[in-house]
Amino acid sequence: MKIRNILFAVTVTFVLIAVPAVQAQIRVTKAATDFTRNPTLTFNGISGSSGASAAMESFLRACGWFDVGGANSDLEISGSLSGGTMNVVVKQNQAQVMSMQVPVSGSDYRSAAKRAVDAILKKLFKIDGICNSRIVFCGQNGVGYKNIYITDIDGKNVKKITRFRSLCVEPEWFPDSNSIVYTKYNKSTTDIVQTMLSPRRSRRLASYPGTNAGASISPNGKYLALVMSKDRQVELYVKAVAGGAKRRLTHDNAVEASPCWSPGGGTICYVSDRTGRPQLYLISANGGKSKHLATVGGSSVTPAWSHNNEIVYATKYGPNYIIARIDLNGNRPSGPIVRAAGNWESPSWAPDNRHVVCSRTLGGKSSLWLIDTWTGKTRCLLQASTSLSMPAWSRNRP
Repeated sequence: MKIRNILFAVTVTFVLIAVPAVQAQIRVTKAATDFTRNPTLTFNGISGSSGASAAMESFLRACGWFDVGGANSDLEISGSLSGGTMNVVVKQNQAQVMSMQVPVSGSDYRSAAKRAVDAILKKLFKIDGICNSRIVFCGQNGVGYKNIYITDIDGKNVKKITRFRSLCVEPEWFPDSNSIVYTKYNKSTTDIVQTMLSPRRSRRLASYPGTNAGASISPNGKYLALVMSKDRQVELYVKAVAGGAKRRLTHDNAVEASPCWSPGGGTICYVSDRTGRPQLYLISANGGKSKHLATVGGSSVTPAWSHNNEIVYATKYGPNYIIARIDLNGNRPSGPIVRAAGNWESPSWAPDNRHVVCSRTLGGKSSLWLIDTWTGKTRCLLQASTSLSMPAWSRNRP
């Protein structure tokens, strides 16, 4: 809950063929610690299937690790579809770096393309991939209604998850990437609800009198960090997902909101207005004294904590909200990432620890945007006739 508003069914396997004569030497180009550019890529298509070609190109572009262009590139990718198998070859300087055979179920080219591109990312950049993750978000359905949707990372395959005539907001993923937790507004209270995507079923996780909101799931999937007003004051709690055991972490007259977990699950970052305006704080998941985090701008809200120990957040910077970063490792400068026009809010990390999805409001309507935190480049992921907001990125599914 924002303080500013309160006050796959088919498993695909690979055959990867190593080419020992050539070692993959593709890296992002850096000067000192500053990222400068992606490797350039020529994609020659998948012969025998326009559908497979379109799917591969879509995810090669969407993953954000290549600049897909014309000839004379750092990399060249081509392939063919034959007998239900997609054959993909990656070359660097005309020498083969890797090849793979990806089974295709019927015409499900998108699933095969996701797996193929993730395998390429693993080989070239030593990251676990991003294409088989998904993004959950809120979509406005008329005045006073918002429901939960999911989309693939290229902004396609959008699916509506909830169908309530109420507000469903603040969605977050469980670590298994098959369940979503969100805040559902009732007539006089709010509940924390979990919805499993397959098989589809839902249950309440917190429905105490008053406010139950802003739930975030611990990395092991066993605990919720959330804010509740069961004691007539909006405070930060940790609650077991299974059962009613809970622990109150804050004891003050301030309003707390937007908790998120550290990668190891021992610390929670949250928002509090104890100083008169929303700021970021850290506290042990077992309780104790809070520590203030220095941020840029004015009011700082909606933090998100990456697996490599960086926090992104939205902060008031002049007349608008921007996205800024805190590198707790000290490897990168802390400060603004993007300061383009509009209000940038509700950031969430991709599983590659490089890209962020957030909402951007222009002209009174919000859409979903992607930010490359290494370069500061942005691009629109998804827009609609109504506002889209509060995105959250899942882990990459196996």
